[in-house]
Amino acid sequence: MITPAGLLPNVNALQAKITPAEATETFASYLKTAIDGVAAQEQNVHKVNDQFLIGEVDENKVILAATQAELSLSLTAQVRNKVIEAYQEIMRMQI
Repeated sequence: MITPAGLLPNVNALQAKITPAEATETFASYLKTAIDGVAAQEQNVHKVNDQFLIGEVDENKVILAATQAELSLSLTAQVRNKVIEAYQEIMRMQI
């Protein structure tokens, strides 16, 4: 879900080729993919929990799945908070 910094494309090269509308669409697509990943992890927790209840998996897998989903949700909340802070900062700028 997260790209290591060394693998990010050159931002200056991208700015020359992408229009603002395309950049917005790309960012929206990235966010949708990330949120879909969090939702998939939540579904996985429910599935693993059900499997645990019928004795198909051990408690370690349940704890691992729950922790991964919790971390993903926490990261998503932090990204949301940073986006909101950036938006508020832009709105405070004087033109």
